[in-house]
Amino acid sequence: MTNNEIKYIIDKGEGLTVEFKKAENQLPKNLFETVCAFLNHKGGTILLGITDNKNVIGIHKSIALQLCKEFTNLSNNKQKLDPPFLLQAKTVEYNNKNLIYIFVPVSSQVHKTAGKIYDRSNDGDFLLSTNEQISRLYIHKSTYYSENTIYPYLKEEHFVDGLLEKAMQRIKNVRPAHPWLTLNKTDFFKTAGLYRTDIKTGEEGFTQAALLLFGKEEIIQSAIPHYKIDAILRRKDVDRYDDRENIRCNLIDAYEKLMNFVAKHLPDKFFMQGDQRISLREKIFREIIANFLMHREFTNAFPATFIIYENKVVVKNANRPQKHGILLPGQFEPFSKNPTIAKFFVQMAFAEDLGTGINNVYRFLQSYSGTKPIFKENDIFESIIPLTENVPENVPENVPESRLKKIIEIIKQNNKTTIKNLSEYFNVDIKTIKRDLEKLKTQDKIKRIGPDKGGSWEVL
Repeated sequence: MTNNEIKYIIDKGEGLTVEFKKAENQLPKNLFETVCAFLNHKGGTILLGITDNKNVIGIHKSIALQLCKEFTNLSNNKQKLDPPFLLQAKTVEYNNKNLIYIFVPVSSQVHKTAGKIYDRSNDGDFLLSTNEQISRLYIHKSTYYSENTIYPYLKEEHFVDGLLEKAMQRIKNVRPAHPWLTLNKTDFFKTAGLYRTDIKTGEEGFTQAALLLFGKEEIIQSAIPHYKIDAILRRKDVDRYDDRENIRCNLIDAYEKLMNFVAKHLPDKFFMQGDQRISLREKIFREIIANFLMHREFTNAFPATFIIYENKVVVKNANRPQKHGILLPGQFEPFSKNPTIAKFFVQMAFAEDLGTGINNVYRFLQSYSGTKPIFKENDIFESIIPLTENVPENVPENVPESRLKKIIEIIKQNNKTTIKNLSEYFNVDIKTIKRDLEKLKTQDKIKRIGPDKGGSWEVL
């Protein structure tokens, strides 16, 4: 979150999707009324440390960090937010003062705080006090978000073996103290919004979101026969294809398959971000692929395609548009088509907060190929990533320093992490991780304590 982005929000002022609150020593008492209203309406941004009339008073840094942690824990507490919706607060600096930034996406469920349901208008939060108002909100959510569809006969045995554990390990690698890690399976599925009860019919079970995230291919096809993703390379044979992968698996595995397809056919370019060397290809297409998967309208049979041409990459998927036309950074309200799926992608670090993807692609594509992307929102969402002669030739990759630093961070957080875990986290093969670890050992940065199995790492 940059100074300019904070300034844009403050200049815009409070309204349907923006709220300012003071928070000198504690979280505001009515904070979760606003969180609840944003979740139930169209989402929004909360800035703590600012008065209603845009006076930036700030929050002491030590208190701000404590409040961020407290807020995250409360968002995952059913007594405070029912059903829970895990949210993260971040400290940001603006004009030499510390603020707390909270982005609240729209949710596909109806949420309560203190047993009450709130909605949002331009005048602020308001309590839904009649049965008619509440019923209308439930009907809107259940009919609008297809990811909420309940499949009463869908069972855990229909999920890919070990995929949930793999996803939770990735979450643990990113955030070792993540509140989901302490939950049993039943509570986890309910807290993550993947198992729910329909308030109108009493029907309960796993949702379409759970099926798409974890389901076996044949089970997904039985429920959504038109579901597939075509990854195509068209450089020489533009009428047909030079390479093609037909993807029909769950979204977690589909993400990795698409990232591997990009790595296979597009060159990379490393550049320095601060003191870290990063992969531009990964930064750009991580955002493109994550948004391609998590914001698709799955009830629409339009085929989802990811096509690499000689001079551009074109990505298309079915959409339920909020507006029509070209999307530009800072000039649109981010809106998730599948909030539960999007939330899970964020927890696994497949994606960042809603709305940051377009900004990141604009920022990094300039350094990658000297061009700007085009995002067209209509009934079909189209992303066009131009490629030019500025894109470097594909050369053997050296070990990125950023990956070595991240390995050290992960070992500090969990000294029993395995080569397999690291391989899955970085989406590289085991041989690559072994090479990275050997390099760190020869640099006397880490050492192995005990045997390969059952031993641990030590950061020197």
